[in-house]
Amino acid sequence: MSDMSLENTTLTATAHEPSMGDYYALMKPRVMSLVVFTALVGLLVAPVPVHPFIGFVAILCIAVGAGASGALNMWWDADIDAIMKRTAKRPIPAGKVAPGEALGIGLALSGFSIILLLLATNLLAAGLLAFTIFFYAVVYSMWLKRSTPQNIVIGGAAGAFPPMIGWAVATGSVTIESVLMFMLIFMWTPPHFWALALFVKTDYGDAGVPMLTETHGRDTTRKYLIGYTVLLVPVAIGLGFTSIGGPVYLAVAVVMNAWFFKGAFDIWKRNDADADADDYAVEKSVFKVSLYYLFAHFVALLIEAALRLNVGTV
Repeated sequence: MSDMSLENTTLTATAHEPSMGDYYALMKPRVMSLVVFTALVGLLVAPVPVHPFIGFVAILCIAVGAGASGALNMWWDADIDAIMKRTAKRPIPAGKVAPGEALGIGLALSGFSIILLLLATNLLAAGLLAFTIFFYAVVYSMWLKRSTPQNIVIGGAAGAFPPMIGWAVATGSVTIESVLMFMLIFMWTPPHFWALALFVKTDYGDAGVPMLTETHGRDTTRKYLIGYTVLLVPVAIGLGFTSIGGPVYLAVAVVMNAWFFKGAFDIWKRNDADADADDYAVEKSVFKVSLYYLFAHFVALLIEAALRLNVGTV
C-alpha cells in the first residue's frame, strides 16, 4: 500500500472512530458555556423559586439544546469551515466526525432536550428552546449567514434566548426583565462579532460569507460597530431599573458600558492603515472587552439576586 493510500485509510478510520473529545467539540463548548451561564442567571434571578433538581434538569436541557444547535451548525457549515483558518480544525473539516453522524447527533439531541424540558418544566420554556434551536440551525445557519451582511444582527437572537428560557422555566412567562436580558445579548452580539471580523481579515471573504467587513468595507463596519454600541448602552442601563436590577448592577453597567463605548469609539476613529500598523491591537482589545462585558452584567444580576435573598431572610 502506498503512503498516500495509507494516509487516506488512516483519515477514513479516524473519521469513523471519533473520540468523546471530538463529539464534545462538535457541540461548540465555548458557545454552550455562555448559553448555560446566561440561562442559569435567568433562572436564578426570577422571582419564583425552582426546585434544585428541576433547575438542574432545565439547565441540562438548555445545554444539550445548545450543543444540538452547534452540531447542526457544524454539519451545515462544514464546507466553509474547511476554508476559514479559525474553523479548519473543527471535527468535520478535520475528518474526525462524519457529516451524517453530526446531523444525526444534532437532531437526536434536539428532540431529547425539547421533550425533556417540556416534561420537567412547562410548554413556554420548551417552546422557546425549540424555537432557539430552529432559529440558529435553520434561520441563521442555512439562510442568513450566507445571504445577508445583517446575518449576525438578526442571527444574534439565537444566542439571546437562553436567559429568557431560564426565566420561563421559573415563571412560565415572558416579562420586561426577560425581554431586557434578551435585548442585552441581542444588541451586544453585533459589535462583539464585528470587532472579531475586523481583525480576522479575509477569513469570511475567502469562505464567501457576506460579513459586513466584506460587503461594505471596514470603514462602514466601524461606523456600524459604534452605532450598535450606542444603542446597547440604554438597554444595559435600563435593565438596572427593573425588579432584578439595583445599585450593584447599575455600577457595573456604567463602568462596563463606558469601557466598551471607549473601545468602540477608538475603533471608529481608526482606518485600515492605523489597524495594520499595530496589527489590529485595538480591535483585538475591544473583542476581549466584549467578553468581559457580558459576563460582568450577568454576574452583577446574580449579586443583586443574592442581596435580595439575604434581605428577605433577615
